[in-house]
Amino acid sequence: MMQDYNLHAPEGANKKKRIIGRGQGSGRGTTAGKGNKGQKSRSGGKTYVGFEGGQMPLFRRLPSRGFSNYPFKKEYQIINLGEIDKRFADGETVDETSLYKKNLIRGSVKSGTVKVSVPVKILGNGDVTKKLIFKISLISGSAREKILKAGGEASEAAAVAEAKSAAAAKIEKSKAAKAAKIAAAKAAPAAKAAPAAKNAAPDAAAKKAKE
Repeated sequence: MMQDYNLHAPEGANKKKRIIGRGQGSGRGTTAGKGNKGQKSRSGGKTYVGFEGGQMPLFRRLPSRGFSNYPFKKEYQIINLGEIDKRFADGETVDETSLYKKNLIRGSVKSGTVKVSVPVKILGNGDVTKKLIFKISLISGSAREKILKAGGEASEAAAVAEAKSAAAAKIEKSKAAKAAKIAAAKAAPAAKAAPAAKNAAPDAAAKKAKE
């Protein structure tokens, strides 16, 4: 049975008073929870990293010397012969499509064609024990020697020519589609005008007959 001495406020109803302005150690000293004055109290009043109150910052006081090739560096997707030998069977062709299907390189597939944003390069770490046909545009000297020694083929020129022919075919296809679109746009007004002329001819004949 509930008695008056059993009654109590629900949890969270009574909160402890917030004590402010009792020094830095209290956690709410200095501005006492009221925020900053001046620039820092305004929206958008933040300063950048390294700002030193208006004086020349350290990163600008120090001289900048030398040259960095970082913005112009060339990146490649590196694949070693040892990894290729594990994944490919004897007589298979090693190109960007087959490497992508075996999850050895990164890329994307558009209209059934594998597109690689970062070029692929074959290096000579590991050994090749199978006759493989390489159609990659970048193969190191040591890798080429090992491929040929194993009885395989390393045709960089063929890979480059194939890539160029594919790009040319794509350009021709887009040109043909564009030309067809223009021709259809030109033919549309004539097709609309033909039924109108056809309907107008009987009307003109009937009018003439009445006269």
